[in-house]
Amino acid sequence: MEDTKRMEYIGIADTGLRVSRIALGTWAIGGWMWGGADEEQSIATILAALDKGVTLVDTAPVYGFGTSERVVGKALAESGRRDEVSISTKCCLEWKDGKVFRNGSRDRVLLEVEDSLKRLRTDRLEILYVHWPDSARPIEETAAAVREVYEQGTVKAVGVSNFTIDQMRRFKGECPLHLCQPPYNIFERAVDGDFKAWCERNDVSLMTYGVLCRGLLSGKMRPDAKFTGDDLRQWDPKFQARRLPQYLAAVDGLAALAKDRYRKSLLAFAVRWVLERGVPVAIWGGRKPEQMEPLDEIFGWSLDLATMALVDDILAEHVKDPVSPAFMAPPSGVG
Repeated sequence: MEDTKRMEYIGIADTGLRVSRIALGTWAIGGWMWGGADEEQSIATILAALDKGVTLVDTAPVYGFGTSERVVGKALAESGRRDEVSISTKCCLEWKDGKVFRNGSRDRVLLEVEDSLKRLRTDRLEILYVHWPDSARPIEETAAAVREVYEQGTVKAVGVSNFTIDQMRRFKGECPLHLCQPPYNIFERAVDGDFKAWCERNDVSLMTYGVLCRGLLSGKMRPDAKFTGDDLRQWDPKFQARRLPQYLAAVDGLAALAKDRYRKSLLAFAVRWVLERGVPVAIWGGRKPEQMEPLDEIFGWSLDLATMALVDDILAEHVKDPVSPAFMAPPSGVG
């Protein structure tokens, strides 16, 4: 197949939205839990993504405690490119003294939407996600609050992130549900099977995060990598001494497969793998303009079934002690 190097686009459920299959993820642009970020460089990164054909930018209030949204808003407003982009943001996480808690109350939902609009310098949100379900209160309460802003027209599409099937079912009973945002990558596949099938039956589009598994699948991770400050990989079991060698051995095998079969980087191979497995949109994070360059490698080619099977074989051979991304879940309630 000819390598066109052109971004692919897709419609989202029955929302009328048409977006790029790669969304720019801006968690790292917020700086918090990623070792900091430079604003000027972050703005250049956002504009570089748009130049590559990205039309969906994913952010959240909690990313840098408002920093990510402010930077996204500034980049789009000052460049005059807001109308080129669909903005996806989130609600229902609260922070206090540098700690994050779930809060799905009606008051929190309405306050966060109001604050997000101000930080993003916009009068509308194309997508609003509930970031995490709040176990301290009924999901129906959160869903009813989100329905309010949806019915007002402030939000064009509604999504949930990190929800189970049962939680999505309950949410959908109170509010339209168009998207869900779970983690998904070569190493983390909990959504395969029943989860994907439920989403397909209910016309809920997947927009997955963690496509490079927090840098593991970038092809640049070293065995002696050190994570300091608030870098979340300090707490990720995959990056600790017991498991990191297993994952890096698998990474080496995957990199060789990508190069030998497709003459592609591991990074491009890992993203293509996600897009080929029933995922309409994958989130690609970055905080430096040069990190957008590999986007050209992702499109215009496909993985065959034999390659998919070899990926599974490599993981089975090397990763003997796999672990999920459950460590990222914040607690409910502000203490």
